[in-house]
Amino acid sequence: MIGIIDYGMGNLYSVSKALERLDHDYFLSDKPAELAKAKGYILPGVGSFKDAMELLNKLDLTTFIQNVKAEGKPLLGICLGMQLLFEESEENGLTKGFGFLQGRITKIPGVKANGERYKVPHMGWNSLAIHQGSPLLEGVEEGYVYFVHSYYAKTEDRSILLATSEYDVEVPAVVGKGNIFGAQFHPEKSSSLGMKILENYANYVEKRGS
Repeated sequence: MIGIIDYGMGNLYSVSKALERLDHDYFLSDKPAELAKAKGYILPGVGSFKDAMELLNKLDLTTFIQNVKAEGKPLLGICLGMQLLFEESEENGLTKGFGFLQGRITKIPGVKANGERYKVPHMGWNSLAIHQGSPLLEGVEEGYVYFVHSYYAKTEDRSILLATSEYDVEVPAVVGKGNIFGAQFHPEKSSSLGMKILENYANYVEKRGS
């Protein structure tokens, strides 16, 4: 059973519908006592990093999520949810994240070295380059996934980079360390490739919890 962490800023409908199509059990909650019953978690997110951390703190979910990592339960962050797993973000002033992964969330420059401008937010389909094996990427071939973001994770820890995408800068697209995973794109909106990644995660949760 997957617990989708509902803190008021997640793309809950599409994530829920994707799990339904995959025939995997899930529930939504903003209450730590209820969420504790799950075998693994999805932390979705759309919007501002600072606002998200404030809401998670208000709902007493920050300590709960820290405990998820400590207990070794799987956690998948999607889009903003992935960014929250890093140390800090520059969005709307410097804000501390969970610090599960090394790096800072910084704005996509929007200007190339030659002065040419490119669109920010990065919105649309972009190719995925796989760098290393992971339960999330088992049986996944390189292809296109759907992004909507203005900020990206800037990290020197290349061991966490499972897959990347190029948008003038190298964008960490799939990250992972231990029981912590993240996808900068929206797997639930990324056709069969994205659905395969979600299915892999759901299967991983079930195996870990059995």
